[in-house]
This record gives sequence, C-alpha cells and structure tokens, in this order.
Amino acid sequence: MRIIGGRLKGLGLASVGKGDAAAHLRPTTDRVRESIFNLLVNGGYGDPITDAIVLDLFAGTGALGLEALSRGAAHVTFIDSGRVATGLIRDNIAKTRTQDATKLQKRDVTRLGPTNDISATLVFLDPPYGTNLGELALTSARKAGWIAPGALVVWEDSSEPATPPSFEKRDARRYGDTYVTILSAEA
Repeated sequence: MRIIGGRLKGLGLASVGKGDAAAHLRPTTDRVRESIFNLLVNGGYGDPITDAIVLDLFAGTGALGLEALSRGAAHVTFIDSGRVATGLIRDNIAKTRTQDATKLQKRDVTRLGPTNDISATLVFLDPPYGTNLGELALTSARKAGWIAPGALVVWEDSSEPATPPSFEKRDARRYGDTYVTILSAEA
C-alpha cells in the first residue's frame, strides 16, 4: 500500500500484515483509492481536496485521509475504534510526517458527540461492509457538528447504501466488489 498522488506520491505505508478480521479491517486498494480521487477531481465538484478539512471515519489504515493530505488537504481527523487500526494509523502518520496536520481519535464512530474542531468539508466513510454502521456514523457526525453543510461524503460499501436524511446522493460507482457513493450534506 502506498500514496498514489500528490507531494507524498509513492511513499509506502505500514503493512497491514494479518490485519484484524474481527474488526473488519479491509484497506481500500490502491486502484479504488485512485478511482475515488479521480472522481473527486473530475466529477464536477470543483476542488474538494485543496485546503479541505477531512474527517476519515472507520479510518482503518488512514490511507484515504493521508492521500487527501498528500493532495493538498489542510487537516485530517482519523476516527476508528480498533486497536490494530489505530496502531496502523499512528504508524502511517509517522511515516508521512504529518503529525501537525492530523488528529487520531480512538472512539466509537457511531457515537461521536459534539466537536470543538472545525466541521469537515470532505468525509471518507468506510464502515464494515453490509452493516448499517455507515448510516449510524453519518447521522451521529452530522447531528454533532462534525460535518459542514455542503461537505462531500465518499462512502465505500459492498452495495450502494440508502441515502440518509440530510444528505443528497451525487454519484455512485462500482469498482469490483466495492461501491463508492458520493453524497453531499444538505445546508
């Protein structure tokens, strides 16, 4: 696994090793990650990456958020509850030397509570496939002020998810066994 584009292009990330099957740790492949960023840049959304405040929910390895930083995002908050995942994210933050532009929180993504940080303008959501955790996480994050009005949400799942209230579906694509749905947070 490596950074695909931007100032950190080609930098290798920490090996997942045996991962954490119990926590459904399933890193986004380089191919799908590249497709996601091509879709964001060329999908008619303006420039959603440069200077973005990014929220990476169910962050796993942190590869999506770190890719955004490499491509010009201003800050990324990674949230995951898994022991293995938070260790990998910590290692990847160190490898990319992005400690000043990142924050890692080990907590339940579906019960975030209010934030004192600036609301995210770009959200990555990669919950365990085939669960309702994605909708619970988005609803929790939106209600608690983690997601700014107009923010783009990139949601990966095994099938196209239903659009939760206060979000609008903008696009959906299939890449192998992964569905990528783009939503925007309503004003």
